[in-house]
Amino acid sequence: MQVTLAHPLAHVPGFAPAHAEQARRYPPRPVAWQPVHTVYVPADAFHRGTVAEWGRAAGSLFAAHLPGSTVLAEVFGEVFGAYAGGDVSEGDLARAVHERVAAKLAGEPVEDLRIDFEDGYGVREPAEEDAHALAAAEAVAAMHAEGTLPRRWGLRVKSFADGDPERSIRTLDGFLTAVTARAGLLPPGFTVTFPKVLMESYLGQFAACLAALEEGLGLAEGTLRFELQVEAPQTVLFLLRSPGLVPSLGGRLAAAHFGVFDYTAALGLPPHEQRLDHPACDHARHVMQTALAGTGVELSDGSLAAVPATDSAHDVHALWRRHAALVRHSLAHGFYQGWDMHPSHLVSRHVTTYAFHLARRGAYAERVRAWQERRAAGDGLLDEPATIKTLAAALARSDLALGEPR
Repeated sequence: MQVTLAHPLAHVPGFAPAHAEQARRYPPRPVAWQPVHTVYVPADAFHRGTVAEWGRAAGSLFAAHLPGSTVLAEVFGEVFGAYAGGDVSEGDLARAVHERVAAKLAGEPVEDLRIDFEDGYGVREPAEEDAHALAAAEAVAAMHAEGTLPRRWGLRVKSFADGDPERSIRTLDGFLTAVTARAGLLPPGFTVTFPKVLMESYLGQFAACLAALEEGLGLAEGTLRFELQVEAPQTVLFLLRSPGLVPSLGGRLAAAHFGVFDYTAALGLPPHEQRLDHPACDHARHVMQTALAGTGVELSDGSLAAVPATDSAHDVHALWRRHAALVRHSLAHGFYQGWDMHPSHLVSRHVTTYAFHLARRGAYAERVRAWQERRAAGDGLLDEPATIKTLAAALARSDLALGEPR
């Protein structure tokens, strides 16, 4: 005999507040567009033509060293060998990727730009950094007017761990004040990267500074958001012990970016082991995924600190293979974004990313259809609802990365 409770919630003490807290910490969100990379440029080297220069440089390397899909398939053999198969041959995949990368480098080589006032810039005299912040703001305003500003953009400020938070906020304040004055608004897509967070309390302090800047600049509440750089063991520890971290920051934490070289150095790894695919880095990335799953905070992997030794085909191809292997490693671990530090990286980034998304679209769509029709997929798979949800998210992510209509 079934017993019906007149007032069910009354018989589950504490459920309502617990469920409300669940919704606050893990609100349901659809898959949204995320850049495949972040390009870092030192502030003193940045100008209004930087993105165009990177696109031309990457395009020249692509044209010179990948003249057709056959060469592309040879150079990136491990990529196409890993991703092709089933109803997508290596040749067909290579042709599709070659066409898309050529168009990407010509039309939108950089999806996310970060003007760097930290490690890539160094310590300068106060007046010099002030001047570079103003010059960067003028360049951004000009790019916005020209329509050349990437969809996502921003700057990386100095760390509070350096002991001089005023310098960090002064640069951000001067930059934002100048951008909004010259552009008449804050162009969409802005974010700021907050590095070397050794103390959890720095995050709340930085969020409070962003709120104060918003008020001073007359920006809508919540406009200024930031990325946490995970590049210290201390950061990994407080991510694990602070499940309420994201909601405590009032929606200002937009992303977490892994910093491979500071992290591996902090662990005492020898120089030749400071690499993105080291097991210690895998551990840090898995902690990031575990701690931030369901929060809506984007994840980004780190970078390769290498460029082609020369402009020869041998050296350029070697660099591309090395970088492509790291991008594949990131994608396999669920990190769909990474850092690029040189125009050559744009080629291997886009080749690997396009191959990853194009190769499995048909197979993923067939598995979703089979589940909807309550039948086994063509290869006999009987997918679980959780897998179907992942497949649907992968298709949505693929559409967004490839620019396909939904």
